Amino acid sequence: MSFKERLRRQLVSARDTSERYLQDFKTPEAWTAMVHASANHALWFAGHMANTDNFFISIVSPDQAVERSGFAEQFGVGSHPTRELSDYPPVDEVLAFMRDRRAALLDIFDSLSEEDFAKSTPDGTPNFLADIGSVFEMAVWHEGLHSGQLSVTRRSLGYEPAFR
Repeated sequence: MSFKERLRRQLVSARDTSERYLQDFKTPEAWTAMVHASANHALWFAGHMANTDNFFISIVSPDQAVERSGFAEQFGVGSHPTRELSDYPPVDEVLAFMRDRRAALLDIFDSLSEEDFAKSTPDGTPNFLADIGSVFEMAVWHEGLHSGQLSVTRRSLGYEPAFR
């Protein structure tokens, strides 16, 4: 299996895990449940994944990035979740944007050659994203980090483990 095939499998698997966790969040209270005052909640997670995938898209294919007014402030690095559902766009809208941005990221990924993954990222890209391959590797790592937080929130609401 090639590097590209393994990396794509990881991108899809990470998102599939998140989607499985998100299935249990159905009420406004669940979407904004926080295990402590400074924790992330499920709605923030979904918006953050959308915002982050959009950021990754802006690095590897800037013309496909989408500007959403206020989204970075609500869901970007340094944002602080609140328990107020009214502070956010509707859940369905956030989920749709999360799914749209991952689909766009995967379409870009699929269009790249193995050689493209070794190309340097544009000037101004954070140092930890030195080449195109590292952008996609970070997408996997980043989703895993936050889906772990989502898993804790989910379990705090009384749900059984999603995987046995």
